[in-house]
Amino acid sequence: MDFTPSEEQAAAQGLAARIFGDLSTHDRLVGAGSGTDAELWKELCAAGLLGAVEETGLLGLVLLAEEQGRTTAQVPFVASCVYGLLAVAGHGTDEQRGRLLPPLRDGTAVAAGAFSARDQVHAEKGGRLSGSVPLVPWLRDATHVLVAAADRSLWIVRTADPGVLTEPVETTAPWSAGRLVLAGAPAERLGGPGAYEEVLGSARTAFAGVQAGVCAGSLARAVEHTGAREQFGRPLSTNQAVLLRAADAYMDTEAIRVTAYEAAWRHDEGLPYGEQALTAAWWASEAGRRVVHAGQHLHGGTGADLDHPVHRHFLWGRQLDAHLGGSGTVLQELGELLVKEGPE
Repeated sequence: MDFTPSEEQAAAQGLAARIFGDLSTHDRLVGAGSGTDAELWKELCAAGLLGAVEETGLLGLVLLAEEQGRTTAQVPFVASCVYGLLAVAGHGTDEQRGRLLPPLRDGTAVAAGAFSARDQVHAEKGGRLSGSVPLVPWLRDATHVLVAAADRSLWIVRTADPGVLTEPVETTAPWSAGRLVLAGAPAERLGGPGAYEEVLGSARTAFAGVQAGVCAGSLARAVEHTGAREQFGRPLSTNQAVLLRAADAYMDTEAIRVTAYEAAWRHDEGLPYGEQALTAAWWASEAGRRVVHAGQHLHGGTGADLDHPVHRHFLWGRQLDAHLGGSGTVLQELGELLVKEGPE
């Protein structure tokens, strides 16, 4: 395995780090409320970072996802890339790619993914969908939604079409989420057998990358705070308990990062990566929760302030834990997969 970024991946990550760092500031995040930062989205699209994902692969997306998570940037970047660009590029027909990819590349179209309640959506004759998904991140921004039906088929739904109802939902993290209700909504099929598993694995890997960035950002804030804050005439960072807590958080963050890199690398190399995607999701859920709690704890009473920047990392970390399914559920699915595949 070689996780060394290519020249193109490194350049895209550097550009993303600069744009997210410059524009996703605490004041701008406060001003955006629970919605999307339209100016930041416009800047990312103008820089060509969405289209770059097609060239840099899933590993490239994970690197960019880290930068979004590090700054908790309120844009549908990862969602639109994984449920839109990569899904259509990997499983769409020539006609679908020619029609859907250009607007997804320039950001005039935004994709969201409705995978969390697969058994609640059913495909009917004539390519119509009925059912509801209680929570779809970034749905309020989406022009298209990639919906997983009960039979594990994938369908693209346009939010502007009749039979499609979207209702705003406020979540722990400000992800412009909504409830999707489908009543005989027109839809077009995307991909065939195996498409559901591939897109779900890619999404788990990409959002694990977001969690790696969220945790890195939380830890960086904790390091800065404990280095500057003094107690009994010494920085808090000289306290052994603080050092050990920060060290544990660092190791957890690196575990999330390396498992996400491995899953993404195997995907890009055309290797089986279902187990690795679940492993990355488990680390992102289980360890991510520990890290953002540590970030809060190391800030002491300051971390309990809902307006403090570190609290946003805490909210994102907990929301990502829920979005990935929770560590217990993910671990059970991983165990069932290992039993099914048997010893090598």
